[in-house]
Amino acid sequence: MNVHLKGRDFLTLQNYTADELKYLLWMASDLKQRIKHKGEYLPLMQGKSLAMIFEKRSTRTRLSAETGFALLGGHPSFLTMQDIHLGTNESLTDTARVLSSMTNAILARVYNHNDLDLMAKEATIPIINGLSNLYHPLQILADYLTLQEHYGGLKGLTMAWIGDGNNVLQSFMESAAKLGMHLRIATPRGFEPDLRITKISEQNSKEYGTKLLLTTDPLEAADSANVLVTDTWISMGQEEEKKERLKAFQGYQITMQTAKSAASNWTFLHCLPRKPEEVDDEVFYSPQSLVFQEAENRKWTIMAVMVSLLTDYSPQLRKPTF
Repeated sequence: MNVHLKGRDFLTLQNYTADELKYLLWMASDLKQRIKHKGEYLPLMQGKSLAMIFEKRSTRTRLSAETGFALLGGHPSFLTMQDIHLGTNESLTDTARVLSSMTNAILARVYNHNDLDLMAKEATIPIINGLSNLYHPLQILADYLTLQEHYGGLKGLTMAWIGDGNNVLQSFMESAAKLGMHLRIATPRGFEPDLRITKISEQNSKEYGTKLLLTTDPLEAADSANVLVTDTWISMGQEEEKKERLKAFQGYQITMQTAKSAASNWTFLHCLPRKPEEVDDEVFYSPQSLVFQEAENRKWTIMAVMVSLLTDYSPQLRKPTF
């Protein structure tokens, strides 16, 4: 696989080819095997620093990036809006240029995706999307790695998304077909994914020969699905909509009744944090639930992105089957 990602930005999975996505997953498997299972020390980030700009709270993105970058010998610097002048005394343009002179990459978790695009335009170092209103590409890599580990491959799997048409879903929609995966999406009326991204997903499905279904019926989406997926119904910044959203999402909780419609080898994913109205305890803590393996894999996949964008290291282990 002749893939070179050094120096690239990581803003959306639409910008990455099928081979590039597989390469990142291969890299994640390689790092996990060598560091976690073989106990090797790989100081691939020795002498490098990572600026981490967070406009929103975070558990998994922050910890996976900080601990992963440090494990590779680098120095992560966590910056909130209270720590730097961004958006108050200093423009995004100036901040991107200053950080470019002091660090090797910027990971940013922002409300507005346009801020990432501007940062990428102005910076001379790679920009990594740690979550925006439109996409959450790091999360999706972790989900794919988890499914690859569990099923031994991704091609031919059917994923059922039951919930909000949000940034996590939209990153699935931009990438699943490239890996040969089918998507069945159930969202309430008024909570559908972005129309532009839906059109991209339709084009991808046509190009890669996969199936795409959009419906308002959770059981129709779950029909014969290998993977049941949901996420929070109320994202950060949507707290005022809570009452309206809880009403709109009635009937969308994933339960064992939902799972009866799925394939016999079904599994469950949730990017966390989770609330019981989204999925009940019986499913969430069941043997079919991969949520904690999925959470750990946030670390190995973000490490894979950082290693790929900042070094010439290539995976040493045999390429997995995708």
